[in-house]
Amino acid sequence: MTSKTKKVPSAAAQKLLREIPKVDEFLGWLEEQGHDIGHQAKISVREVLDHCREAILAGRLTAKKELGLAGLHRLFQDRFKARTAPNFCGVINGTGVVIHTNLGRSVLPDEAMAMIARVGGGYSNLEFDLNTGKRGSRYSLVEEILCELTGAEAGLVVNNNAAAVLLCLDTLAKGREVIVSRGQLVEIGGSFRIPDVMTRSGATLVEVGATNRTHLRDYEGAITAETALLLKVHTSNYRMIGFCSEVPLPEMVELAARHDLPVMEGLGSGSLLDLSRFGLMKEPTVGEVVKAGADVVTFSGDKLLGGPQAGIILGRREIIDRIKSNPMTRALRIDKFTLAGLEAVLRLYYDEEVALAKIPTLAMLSVPKELLAARARRLSRRIKKALAGSCRVTMLKTDSRVGGGAMPEQDLPTTAVALQPENISVNELEELLRKGEVPVIGRIENDLFLLDMRTVADREIVPLADLILQVFGAV
Repeated sequence: MTSKTKKVPSAAAQKLLREIPKVDEFLGWLEEQGHDIGHQAKISVREVLDHCREAILAGRLTAKKELGLAGLHRLFQDRFKARTAPNFCGVINGTGVVIHTNLGRSVLPDEAMAMIARVGGGYSNLEFDLNTGKRGSRYSLVEEILCELTGAEAGLVVNNNAAAVLLCLDTLAKGREVIVSRGQLVEIGGSFRIPDVMTRSGATLVEVGATNRTHLRDYEGAITAETALLLKVHTSNYRMIGFCSEVPLPEMVELAARHDLPVMEGLGSGSLLDLSRFGLMKEPTVGEVVKAGADVVTFSGDKLLGGPQAGIILGRREIIDRIKSNPMTRALRIDKFTLAGLEAVLRLYYDEEVALAKIPTLAMLSVPKELLAARARRLSRRIKKALAGSCRVTMLKTDSRVGGGAMPEQDLPTTAVALQPENISVNELEELLRKGEVPVIGRIENDLFLLDMRTVADREIVPLADLILQVFGAV
């Protein structure tokens, strides 16, 4: 058996290793400089000294002067800042994807943030009925609003739409069969698929039709004594075009009524408003689905609705009461912060124009092209002259995306600021902006770094310009 021979450091390296300050010496010096010496400071000092040791052994550190306490101070500050900075932070979204799953999906309106701060900073009536002085239900705080906005008889809210679908299937179809069109067996993100959710609920999947075409007779032919539910899944995360068809909801409702069966529609990214007047493709609103006769409807709170992450369940009172009684409901319930944010967002929908103006998701989707161009001009003016010789700055007509699994083929005309660096690659620029003090996330197209003005707020233009100038000032 052979073993690796450990490389012996050179005499020069050994001499430098002995010059590395002791931990206590460095900590004492930092304390003299006014630093509070806590747990993170001690770890940061050890990491800096370990870094010096590794650099000497690798031949990257060769001068004694680099081991002075004043010189190591900057390394300590960088390391301490990195250790104590929060992992969860805000970013500037220049991707043009409005409902960006990886960047937190919908931005909440000011009214929602104020409500979250109000109930989070003190006690609240989360499960206390102020009229009776007795225990109340957290669902009642938004149920009436949801019903008024959609026409549903009853509703409740859980922590996300996948949970909503799971809870409904577990309540209505556990141990029995659920009929679904083969073309609607979608994967809803993160490798979670409708068949998998159904299996976990205890229901048995019955696929009908072909991938591209399903007819009413397919559903009718599959109904047996074991059938518990007809399920319609809105394919909001993909589109099928060409020779394809699916059964309209009213026809499914009529068929189900003849067999005394409920119909459930999983809307995914449900919207309370018809956004087609802004050039977006026509999608069924939640109210339209309820009016068409669906017995239960589920959709997300943090997509087209523009609220916090939540799964909203609406439908006939008898069915919703059964779902509320399911023991899983408690495990999937929302907390006070989600409830506060959701109520504030829902109240904005009482006036459609107010909702469009104040809910950031809706405002970004409906913003006029002229305003996007004006934002691009503002940003360009702030950086173009200063970056002359180091980066070419232009304005580019391009397209944004809705995101969040909604309207996958929908292009939203927009204006982006395009950066073409002279002395570094566009990939290096992307990394520098992404790793900055305030991360800036954009997209690369045709060797240009694009900042799409659809998802950059007016208040972010000045700090965004400063961040760009800061990056180029350091390279």
